[in-house]
Amino acid sequence: MSRYDSRAADPGSYRDRRPDSGFGYKRENESSYRSSSLAKYERGEQSPQRKTDLDGLPPFEKNFYVESSSVAALTEREVEEYRRRREITVEGKDVPKPVTRFGDVGFPDYVIQEIEKAGFTEPTPIQAQGWPMALRGRDLIGIAETGSGKTLAYLLPAIVHVNAQPFLAPGDGPIVLVLAPTRELAVQIQQEATKFGASSKLKNTCIYGGVPKGPQVRDLQKGVEIVIATPGRLIDMLESHHTNLRRVTYLVLDEADRMLDMGFEPQIRKIVDQVCYLLLTLSQ
Repeated sequence: MSRYDSRAADPGSYRDRRPDSGFGYKRENESSYRSSSLAKYERGEQSPQRKTDLDGLPPFEKNFYVESSSVAALTEREVEEYRRRREITVEGKDVPKPVTRFGDVGFPDYVIQEIEKAGFTEPTPIQAQGWPMALRGRDLIGIAETGSGKTLAYLLPAIVHVNAQPFLAPGDGPIVLVLAPTRELAVQIQQEATKFGASSKLKNTCIYGGVPKGPQVRDLQKGVEIVIATPGRLIDMLESHHTNLRRVTYLVLDEADRMLDMGFEPQIRKIVDQVCYLLLTLSQ
């Protein structure tokens, strides 16, 4: 059986135990996995049913970033100059230094090979600053122009994240969920997910309205690690019990501002309420 088989019988097996992966994976204590969501329940912010839904879920690892020696050696002045030159503005606490080269990120070889095949020469500004944060499992709001490489800013860390998680078990929903405002954007994201997830044999599907549900339902029932969806059709699938979000540990809102402008806030709230952790949020 392939170790990339999402229907593997052993849901406790990790996808990537390779010594050349560039990351030292370790399992967290299961109580730490639940602590954030259970704390919300104790404060009255979560329903008793949500507490029950957390029972039996596997622990997950979310911090894969190890700062390279070259990045660590950058002085604060050099970091400020790089950010100024690349027009990077940051806010927040303990923001990591940006990476200036692909080799500084510490991506596994299979990710670097996909980057090289695509012909990229250096990280874009949102990738340079976003990758270290996403790989640490930090919450992130990224604002960048169209064509700035924002899709790969969250997709490549997502691929690393999936490869470190236990295999999907029968009946499991996705590990990565990307919400997009339109069918067109969702399809574009799926194309990138297919291209860069091929080396890991990750399965994905695109869920959107205006087309028959049958093929989308079959994809979900087979098991996919990555789901790219518009909010309305995803809620339809959830209410019809064709999938669930119990395994989602990496959530992206692509063009979040546009989704809010289009009136999707109630749907987004309904979806996020079913996700244990909001790990990554990007806005155009």
